[in-house]
Amino acid sequence: MLKKFGLVAMMVGLLVVMTGCFDVDQPINENSEGFWDSYLVYPLSWVIIYFADLFNDDFGLSIVVVTILLRLLILPLMIKQTKSAKAMQAIQPEMAKLREKYSAKDQKTQQKLQQEMMAMFQEKGVNPLAGCLPLLIQMPILLAFYHAIMRTEEIGGHHFLWFALDAPDPYYILPVVAGITTFIQQKMMMVPDNPQMKILLYMMPIMICAFAIFFPTALTLYWVVGNIFMIVQTYFITGPNAGKSKVAEASSGGKKK
Repeated sequence: MLKKFGLVAMMVGLLVVMTGCFDVDQPINENSEGFWDSYLVYPLSWVIIYFADLFNDDFGLSIVVVTILLRLLILPLMIKQTKSAKAMQAIQPEMAKLREKYSAKDQKTQQKLQQEMMAMFQEKGVNPLAGCLPLLIQMPILLAFYHAIMRTEEIGGHHFLWFALDAPDPYYILPVVAGITTFIQQKMMMVPDNPQMKILLYMMPIMICAFAIFFPTALTLYWVVGNIFMIVQTYFITGPNAGKSKVAEASSGGKKK
């Protein structure tokens, strides 16, 4: 549990550290130099401005559209992540039996447990690391989008709904929505009988909400729209109770044997 929590905390911390390692006060434009600015930040900034022009200078609507486009771009990877998570859910009862069988803490027993686990993963065609790749890909995209928002001068002074896009939400409504949608998204993906993941189920929404309180609402809007996209995607790929039903079937099958 601590290792999993530490991994998530490390990734979130890395995102925050990387955010501070770049000069967010330097405006982004076609003259910006360097791989990061030229090939990641500026293209996103240009796309935001392009759609804002199409929508009569509505940068909020533009950010919603760009967010959906980004999600569609990485959709194949996200579908793979979703299916991988559900596949892991389905074999949880068998994994629990293996842990019970090799419950001794000595090195040889634990090595045998790892060998049995890997053999089961290969037999079932499950890759326990498959869900990490989409997350690693999203991090630079989120960071680049953060910079595009912070460094696109045209966004300054524009409003969307009740908030200014270049400032935190004064009523904390959007950060709370970001936390709630993060919780729902994780709840749909969570392994039902794995208590070790429950701490992440609550910690991640709290961290996202805390960050969103201080970040510009344009970035929080990106999180909210992205979370809603993921919720809908997960629903149509697996259904709301697919994970629970698979685990239940696996458990009942194991008992019959």
